Amino acid sequence: MLGENVGGEQRLRDMVENRICRAGPHAELSIYDTYSPASQVCLTSGELLYCGMIAGRKILHGGKDFKTEFLPQESFVMSPGEIIAIDFPDASVKQPTSCLTIEISRQRIAQICDNLNQAAPLEREFEGWQYRPDSLIHTHHSNATQSLLERLVETFFENADDRDLLIDLGVSELVVRMLRHQTRAFLLGYCQAAPDANGLTAALNELRNNLDQPLDIDHLCKLACMSRTRFFAAFKSHIGCSPAEFQQQLRMQQACARLRLGEPVTTVCYALGYQNLSHFSRRFHQFFGVSPRQYQQRSRHNQLPAVTKSEN
Repeated sequence: MLGENVGGEQRLRDMVENRICRAGPHAELSIYDTYSPASQVCLTSGELLYCGMIAGRKILHGGKDFKTEFLPQESFVMSPGEIIAIDFPDASVKQPTSCLTIEISRQRIAQICDNLNQAAPLEREFEGWQYRPDSLIHTHHSNATQSLLERLVETFFENADDRDLLIDLGVSELVVRMLRHQTRAFLLGYCQAAPDANGLTAALNELRNNLDQPLDIDHLCKLACMSRTRFFAAFKSHIGCSPAEFQQQLRMQQACARLRLGEPVTTVCYALGYQNLSHFSRRFHQFFGVSPRQYQQRSRHNQLPAVTKSEN
C-alpha cells in the first residue's frame, strides 16, 4: 500500500508488510504486499491459516529443515500455533510480492468435518473426516480452487446484505477442498502400509504402483470387489475426483520429483506412461504453468527440495 505524499513522491509506510484486512463469519481475510527484499519474517496464527500466493515468490522455512518455494496459484496451509519464517528474495517497488491469508476458526473446521462425516462417511479404517495438523498441505491450485479464491476475495470486500452468508459458503467450500487434499495423502500412506485393508485400498495401491500403465477400470473394480457404478461412487466420495483424474495428478507429482532430481524430460515422459513428449509437456504446462524444461531449470537455479503438488 502507498503512504502519504511527501515531497511530490509517495513513500511506502512499510516496505515489508503492508496489510489490508477484512473480517467475516468464522474467518478473516488479509492481503499482504511486500516492496523490499527481506528474510526470516515470521508468520504464525492461533487458528488455521490458508495462505495463497498472488504475485512474486517466497521461500518458506519451517521445522525439521523444511524449505520450499511458494509461487502464484499455490496454497500453503499452516496449523494453529505453527511458525513459518519467510524470505522475499525478489520483492521490489515495481514488482511487489503479494499474498493472501484466510484465517479460519477451528470451531468452523470441526463443524464442517462433522457435516462431511454425516453426508459422505469414509470407510471405518480411515478414521473419518478430520483436519490432521501433522500433515503438510502445499498444493497447486486447480482452476476451480483458483476461481473460488478470487470469488472469496471479492465477497470479503462487498457490502451486500448476504455478504456474510456468501463468505461462509465460500470458506466452507475451501475447507472441504483442503480436507479432500489432505485425506488423499492420508489414504495413499494408509494404502502403502495396509494395501489389503479393504477393496478401495487395494485399488488405490494398484493405481499408484502402475502409473506407467494405461488405466484399467475393470481390473481396479475386480480388486475392489465392486461394480463399476459402486467403484466410481466410492472413489469420488473418498478422493474427490475420478480414477483417471487421480492418475493424472499422481503422474504429475512423480514428474515434478523426477525432474528436480535431474532426470531427462524424455525419460520422465515415457517412464510415466505418456506416448509422446508433446502430450506430456502439454499436460505438465496445464498443471504447473511452465514447461517441464522450464520447471527443471528453475529447480536447478533455486536448489530447493522437491515439492509435492496436487490439484485441490
